[in-house]
Order: sequence, then structure tokens, then C-alpha cells
Amino acid sequence: MNQSRDPTLHQRILGEIEGRIVSGEWPPGHRIPFEVDLATQYDVSRMTVNKVLTQLAKAGLIERRKKSGSFVTQPQAQSAVLEIHDIKAEVQSLNLPYSYAVSKTASRKAKAEDSRRLELPVASSVVEVVCIHNAGTRPFCLEERLISLATVPEAADADFLTVAPGPWLLNQVPWSTAEHRIHAVSANAEVAAALDIARNTACLVVERRTWSGAGPVTHVRFTYPGDRHALVARFTPASQ
Repeated sequence: MNQSRDPTLHQRILGEIEGRIVSGEWPPGHRIPFEVDLATQYDVSRMTVNKVLTQLAKAGLIERRKKSGSFVTQPQAQSAVLEIHDIKAEVQSLNLPYSYAVSKTASRKAKAEDSRRLELPVASSVVEVVCIHNAGTRPFCLEERLISLATVPEAADADFLTVAPGPWLLNQVPWSTAEHRIHAVSANAEVAAALDIARNTACLVVERRTWSGAGPVTHVRFTYPGDRHALVARFTPASQ
């Protein structure tokens, strides 16, 4: 085995594995060949292979699991913190097919918690919609939404089985103000079941409220498995 070639081979191995992941040849969940097999394939030491895999793990392309091997990770979607982003576009940016399914839709009177979320009087009329957005065959995001019927009466008759509530609202009501709240939670039993993850898995929650000139429009809570989503903000210096 020629150890003097390791620095050059390191880049070659890194580039080939990264290329297979980025191209989709090795999709999310694919198990990378074991260190000993890669070392034999490239005629290098296991230490060289270990350094390559460590670099790929730091870049977020693979996940190393003790006693199980290394696996291609689910790609992370990124959205801007201050934008009203479209989940379908997020999923499609990952080169994965998008779908969504409604698990609950109901028109009812607002409860105390609903009133707090939407800043409405108790017993105001609201529409509640709960749906799952999927990336490929895996749940991508749980959406729990309330819509004020005082501001958007058309929501009572909307067909959310065919059109997701977010795009429907953006086409229906021009919002004037939006508020985002971002925090982390551990998945409870209900969230874990909806997202097909283990209980207590770390999740990212984005809560949004929007208003129009007529009053509160909607409050929505998006819950993402923590390893599938990132929030990005870009800032410029204030003028002197």
C-alpha cells in the first residue's frame, strides 16, 4: 500500500463519494461502504478513509452511526427567517417529490388557546386545519393552522384537501404584517406519530401570525424534524 499517495487519494475519495451523494446516485438513507471496504477499493489506509468520512459528516452529507456504519443524510431545506416561504418550493429545492395530506379540518368556535394565538375574542369563529407536508416518502413538516373567519370568511368553504392553506391564503388575502417566532421542542407522542419520528426527537418550530387591514388572518405552527430544516437570515450593516 502506497501511503505517500494518501493526500491525493483523500481528495479523490472525497470527491467521488460527494459526487454520488449530490447527484442522487446514493440517496438519503443509503449506507456508505464500510471503512475496510473503501480502504481496499482505493488501496489506502483506514485512517485515510476515516478522515474522508469525518469530513463528509462535518459537511452534513453523511451520518456516522456506531456499529451500523455511515449513511447518507436527509438534505436540509433552508428558508429565510423573515420570508413567507412556500413548503412545496422548499421540498422541490431538494429534488424530492412533494405531496401533502390533510388530517383535520373543522370550522368551530375559538377556545381560550385559539384566542391567545390569533388575538381574537373567545368564541370567535375559526377554521382549524392540520396537515402533513411530505418530501418523497417521508413526512417533512407538520402544519397546524387557525384562520379567522371574521377576516377571511371564504375559508369556511375552501377545499383544503386539494389546495394547501398557506398558498390559498396568499392568493386570497393580502397580508400587511407578519410575526415569526422560532423555537425548539422535543416531539411529544402526537407530533412523533405525525412526523414518523421517535418521541423526544429535537424539532424546530416556526410559528407565524399574519394580519391584514381587516384584522388577524391566521396563526400557523410548522414543526420540522430538527435534522431536515435550517433557517437563514442575511444582514447588511446599518448606514453610518
